[in-house]
Amino acid sequence: MWPVDRFGIIHRDVALDAGISEKTIARAVHAGQLCVVARGRYVPTPVTHNDDADDVLYRARCVAAATGPGRPVLSHDSAAAVHGLRLLGPDRGRVHVTTGRESGGSRRSRRIIHAGLLPSDDVVEIGGVLVTSLARTAVDVALAAGTFAQALTAFDGIVADHEVREQAARLLSAPRHGIALVRRAHALADGRSESPGESWSRAQMIEARLPVMDLQVEYRLGSGGRAFCDFSLDDVFVGEFDGLVKYRRGMRRDEDPESIVIREKIREDELRDLGLDVGRWIWADLRGRTMVPKVCVRLDRLGIRYG
Repeated sequence: MWPVDRFGIIHRDVALDAGISEKTIARAVHAGQLCVVARGRYVPTPVTHNDDADDVLYRARCVAAATGPGRPVLSHDSAAAVHGLRLLGPDRGRVHVTTGRESGGSRRSRRIIHAGLLPSDDVVEIGGVLVTSLARTAVDVALAAGTFAQALTAFDGIVADHEVREQAARLLSAPRHGIALVRRAHALADGRSESPGESWSRAQMIEARLPVMDLQVEYRLGSGGRAFCDFSLDDVFVGEFDGLVKYRRGMRRDEDPESIVIREKIREDELRDLGLDVGRWIWADLRGRTMVPKVCVRLDRLGIRYG
């Protein structure tokens, strides 16, 4: 029914030209069928309400801003959304753009304008949208956040590509405020980290000086199946970050949540049958800083030294 452009955005003028009345558009917005992403531009409301739906809406708002007057260059969290670079607690409330000039930055209710030069190598076009390059985006996010956890999360998302990792290293070569922390995060980044939750887990482990653990380690189970564990240490301890995304990704068709829990419990028992101690933690443990103490208790029991 709704005419959409190549980005999936509905333009008011196009809709009116297609014979859709102002009242119909207004009713659809009021009923929650359409979401406003910019003045005179809308997208169909996602069916589900979760982080994925929020990501879709935020990306649409960013694209709407980037295809508006002047074609601004999306940067920081907005460029990350277009690239598909997952961040730790991304700012979905405002669109981030960079001026391309050394001055002119400002903060508005719905937009943050960052001052900063934009060499041609730092700008790419994705589907008609101008954004900072993946390397520049990760560096900008890391510097702006000023936290080791966010910097590590951003760099974990890019370092699997050697060329992009080297581009980021070049961008970090110049002295800047907060550069030491960001360089450390870049040096310790690991492309095998599969989610912001796993990256945050690693950041807390590193800051607590826990032993360096291997990532995504495969174990053959007694049943003949395979288990890939988020964290592994010396084949005596494995750690699992239980993010909801992991469960949704692993959910089989017509499977209920209880079945997933049972399947995970059987998998955990099989890991223990291999002589592995299994630790698990969730977002609340990361937010409450209880993950590291929990892991330390297990390492103490195993006689593993750390610190």
